[in-house]
Amino acid sequence: MGERVLLPVDREDHATRACELALSLFPEGTFVLLHVVNPAEVSVSIDGAMASLPEGWYDQQQAQAETVFDALEDQVLADHIETERLVELGKPSQQILDAIDSADIDHVVMSSHRRQGVSRLLLGSTAETIARCSPVPVTIVP
Repeated sequence: MGERVLLPVDREDHATRACELALSLFPEGTFVLLHVVNPAEVSVSIDGAMASLPEGWYDQQQAQAETVFDALEDQVLADHIETERLVELGKPSQQILDAIDSADIDHVVMSSHRRQGVSRLLLGSTAETIARCSPVPVTIVP
């Protein structure tokens, strides 16, 4: 039996690159597709408090995740790769680290947004955090 590989996904183009590499590294693995819905991405009100989530926002995020999952499953279908889907709500780095434990993951393959300069300092790097804190090997696709 192959390894359980976590593929954290957000945008389809990033997910496709990570999936292509995961296919070449783990041709008999099980791919656990994880999308993290981050409520912090919703605008902040003038007083600095988190604005209330717009009606239907979470459902829209869930539908976008399903679209990316469908595309990735189409990509691995010919290789007979087994997949599992997870959608979690919270801070991406924390949810990815939690999924490593809860989904019994052996390896993480993820893409990097390649942010640089001030945006990287302000936003941090999820990929870097996972690489530093993960209890399993992490492969980052640029």
